[in-house]
Amino acid sequence: MISYLDNSATTKPCAEAVAAINEMLTNKWGNPSSLHRLGIDAMQEVILARSVIAESMSVNPEEIIFTSGGTEANNMALFGAVKARRRAGNRIVTTAIEHESVIQSANELERQGFEVVYLMPDKYGNIDEKQIFDAVNENTILVSMMYVNNEVGSILPVKAIKKAVKRASAPALIHIDCVQAYGKMNVNPKKLGADLVTVTAHKIHGPKGVGALYISKECNLTAQNFATVFGGEQEKRIRTGTEAAPLIAGFGAAVKAIPSYTEQSKKIKELNEYTKTKISEIDGVIFNSGENASPYIINMYVPTFMRSQTILQELSAKYQIYVSNGSACTKGKKSHVLTAMGLSDEILDKSIRISFSRDNTIEDADRLAKAIKELVESHPI
Repeated sequence: MISYLDNSATTKPCAEAVAAINEMLTNKWGNPSSLHRLGIDAMQEVILARSVIAESMSVNPEEIIFTSGGTEANNMALFGAVKARRRAGNRIVTTAIEHESVIQSANELERQGFEVVYLMPDKYGNIDEKQIFDAVNENTILVSMMYVNNEVGSILPVKAIKKAVKRASAPALIHIDCVQAYGKMNVNPKKLGADLVTVTAHKIHGPKGVGALYISKECNLTAQNFATVFGGEQEKRIRTGTEAAPLIAGFGAAVKAIPSYTEQSKKIKELNEYTKTKISEIDGVIFNSGENASPYIINMYVPTFMRSQTILQELSAKYQIYVSNGSACTKGKKSHVLTAMGLSDEILDKSIRISFSRDNTIEDADRLAKAIKELVESHPI
């Protein structure tokens, strides 16, 4: 028996997504740009998936651009927005706890001469609304912030960004990375006040290798703001090249399979509370995730002499329990999120992330708590 508790890294593809991909690979494998029957069949599935994803966010299908995933969508959003607004100002506002794809893009823009303000979190990864209002000024051309932090689950006050931009009379575009929120919370770009929104398939039981960027038609961005690859008319020339039709169809199928937010949230919240109660019985455990964090993520310090990499390897090899020590994209490097939160080296070195999906059960929580208790008792500090 295995317990997979690393769902913030990726999720197991659902049966609906697998079936859709298989159908595309075996029966609808034409090039979506071809004008014969096989091509038309493939394009119809791409159109359907785009409509399903757009409907899930209450936006228009033409505002959805398919990408290879969240990282590409985040890069497109930052560089595209700055290219479009660079004559209007020089300031970019983001946070120190963003995904690496945003942090590294912001670092590069800083090297290019833009002023980048990195908002700092509190010890639980929270960003205060006042920080946004203080940072956004009349020279701000972009605000990029994640909705839910991928390491500690903190929910950021993204709805305040629009108010801050309006108060400062800033020409800023607003980008929200919703990779960890989409499929778990209501992601409505218009209600969030966002011009650009990033989502991806493999966090919602869809395939890896496909994501999407919402680009509001109201922000008037064109292909010239984004294009780095030339050679086709696909995706409004914003992302050219033959569409990954099987993955796109799988993405759409995964979105259609998302259960009721209300029912899903209730189940995950109960599982989160049960898991923390069981783990709290272990002396010395510290939860790095705050009380108001997303219930899908628990980041915690394990009181043992082993470092986090060894802890997760032990859990994997001995118990077949799969967790992580932070973002999968950092490949084991010290967490920039926990560092920004001001946590000690001891906590940084011995913290793990547990992340749930709708597939997880109370039995997973029991197995995890039992395994951690055994590790702490057999390998004390």
